[in-house]
Amino acid sequence: MSQPRSKPDTQRPEKLAAFDRLLTVMDELRENCPWDKKQTWETLRHLTIEETYELSDAILEDDHEEVKKELGDLMLHMVFYARIAQEKGEFDVADVLHGICEKLIYRHPHIYGDTKADNEAEVKANWEKLKLKEKGNKSVLGGVPKSLPAMVKAMRIQEKARGVGFDWDDQEQVWNKVQEELGEFKEEIDKGDQEASLDEFGDLLFSMVNYARFVGIDPEEALERTNKKFIKRFQYLESESKKDGKRMGEMSLEEMDEYWEKAKSL
Repeated sequence: MSQPRSKPDTQRPEKLAAFDRLLTVMDELRENCPWDKKQTWETLRHLTIEETYELSDAILEDDHEEVKKELGDLMLHMVFYARIAQEKGEFDVADVLHGICEKLIYRHPHIYGDTKADNEAEVKANWEKLKLKEKGNKSVLGGVPKSLPAMVKAMRIQEKARGVGFDWDDQEQVWNKVQEELGEFKEEIDKGDQEASLDEFGDLLFSMVNYARFVGIDPEEALERTNKKFIKRFQYLESESKKDGKRMGEMSLEEMDEYWEKAKSL
């Protein structure tokens, strides 16, 4: 199969020059800045996680300028890790970039090889099979990071299982499972069994994540939208009640509900 041809990118020289500039600035900071000279993979790790969440916030806010800024911060972190590795004689940024290119080519045999994939589901299935073979994992789920937030992890687990054919046939089956888990959770709550209730609530959440996946909803994004909506309405309640000379903690629920309903209409 012939190699695919990409469309000419007239801005490629400018992009390469910009990346070269970032590498130069990184070298200068690492060699001359007291703070940058002290950093290690371990000290950067929590900062990278923070930057990733800031990018996530910017995406959810659909703030293009902030997305651009946060991407820049993450790009800096990537070249920072590679620069430290270079100093240790482990690898450099070129090794990183060649590595990801080789991986992408290997995992897209429908583009760079003779494998056929006519839709997204087939692409994902091929991806998971190749990933399993490539890493030598004993389990399809072996590649799910242990430190992922629970809801994101549930989504990834389900996607990986689907990649090898372990999934429901249609969303009605999944909705029935949600109803079943809801009933089992309520049953344990009524019994007063805290431990069993905890397990059943986990099952209920897992089934809800599964249903969200079937209907094309990202559960993490959906919950974060609700969090932001609640914060906005609650802060309206706080500010408007204060203008009226009322204090939080001293109002009745009925009084607070009046402000809440007003906030919902904004």
